[in-house]
Amino acid sequence: MALTKRQKEVLDFMAEFIAENHYGPSFQEIARGMGTASSATIHKHLAALERQGYLKKSFNRSRALETYERRESVSFAPFLDVEGVYALEVRGESMIDEHILEGDCVLVEKTEQARNGEIVVALIDGSETTLKRFYREGGQVRLQPANNAMEPIVVPAERVRIQGRVLAVHRRYN
Repeated sequence: MALTKRQKEVLDFMAEFIAENHYGPSFQEIARGMGTASSATIHKHLAALERQGYLKKSFNRSRALETYERRESVSFAPFLDVEGVYALEVRGESMIDEHILEGDCVLVEKTEQARNGEIVVALIDGSETTLKRFYREGGQVRLQPANNAMEPIVVPAERVRIQGRVLAVHRRYN
């Protein structure tokens, strides 16, 4: 299971603390280090990290939380077996409500066909490429962003060429 950004920050803080001090931080030290006064919030994050195998708690010991290395791998092989799959780096914020953020990598299946509601890479007027949800509405196409601050793009269907549909999103936390 993937870590949330905040869980990753807690785990990174703990690893750094342990490397510097050679013992684990207390809940209060983690809360201070994370800039929060709520040890309940820290407890929630630590419980999630323990469930996911990123932390190990030793009983009957103070400062008993330990981080340990957990190697994970993600295989894109099922996608790469599909001819015409390519990757694009996302630019802009038009799909943030779909949890597709700037800097994410999307795996795209090259196709000129799309069904209503699919997230596509579309070329408008042969020059503007965009990532949006696709809807054919009569003789027009609506390219719907997933960001309430943005308006949909509605153009005659002949001005839009589908370049592919999104199969997966990959995010890297640096």
